[in-house]
Amino acid sequence: MTNPLDQLRRCSVAVDLGSARTRVHIKQAGLVVDEPSAVAVNTFSGALIAVGTAAERMDGRTPGHIRVVRPVCNGTVIDIEMAQRMLRALVGTTVRRAWRRRGAMQRAAVTIPHNADPLARSAAVETLTGVGAKQVELVDTPTAAGVGCGLPVEQPEATMILVCGATTTQIAVLSLGAIVSATTVPMGGNTIHHAVVQHLRNHHELILPSQAVRPLHLALTGGNGGTTEVWGRDVATGMARTVCINPDDVRAAIEAPLIGLSDAIRSVLHNCPPDLVADLADSGMVLAGGSAQLPGLDERLRAGTGMPVHIADQPSLCAVNGLAAMVEGQIRPLGAEVH
Repeated sequence: MTNPLDQLRRCSVAVDLGSARTRVHIKQAGLVVDEPSAVAVNTFSGALIAVGTAAERMDGRTPGHIRVVRPVCNGTVIDIEMAQRMLRALVGTTVRRAWRRRGAMQRAAVTIPHNADPLARSAAVETLTGVGAKQVELVDTPTAAGVGCGLPVEQPEATMILVCGATTTQIAVLSLGAIVSATTVPMGGNTIHHAVVQHLRNHHELILPSQAVRPLHLALTGGNGGTTEVWGRDVATGMARTVCINPDDVRAAIEAPLIGLSDAIRSVLHNCPPDLVADLADSGMVLAGGSAQLPGLDERLRAGTGMPVHIADQPSLCAVNGLAAMVEGQIRPLGAEVH
């Protein structure tokens, strides 16, 4: 694993700081926070107006003096102060008291992207220490997600996981508790969203509100024929109007990022030893992360790579569940049973 398991077992808090959602697991208490990674701030006074779901609902609807901030981007903390304020508000005073009752040497574990640079690692540590942690352990997100999916990542056999986030997808092949080959692709749920929005703007001169894009995601399944009606704001007049969209056009608009994802998978496999690639021919890859359930994504990856593709149970919770399993001492290193 990224850290010795005995160090992780000493932690009492597991945190998954994602671009879309923040999740906090307390040892022996379970998942206590699962909220959007968003903060609404009054730009005049600096006061915190809302966090989590309440702040996300304000996005795109606020007056000029209120700003919705997302302190985590690409799985990395980009605004440490706001991330700390968000965590304090999300966990609440009750949880913070529970942390303090567990002793002065409070330890926390947090997920980070597998290719995080020293600045990103330092930002994650500083964020957690700012909310009371005395020591912070860092765990690669693909490793944590692999454990949360139930994959035998600690065994001498290959397992492949795709952590499909809001802004990026991390692709990794794991063996013996470590990452053998990995890469990160700037393609996530937001990428699909933006591709659809841009297509509607360029070809239909329509600006869509965020909630109007969701019905178009169904086009990824292959569609049932016919058209889908969406509404938005006319680029020229500013008035509301509706248009009928052909699902084939939407599929064409999102084809480029999906082709890039398939190419990245082949690149990761190319850098793996042949024996591990042979393992993956049968087991295939597992999709985790909040964007793993994009309609038709598994089918397109299966067609593009020729490998079996499986979607994890509760894919959005895989990373925090895996980190929680390490913290709770549910993972044994290879050979621990042998005396």
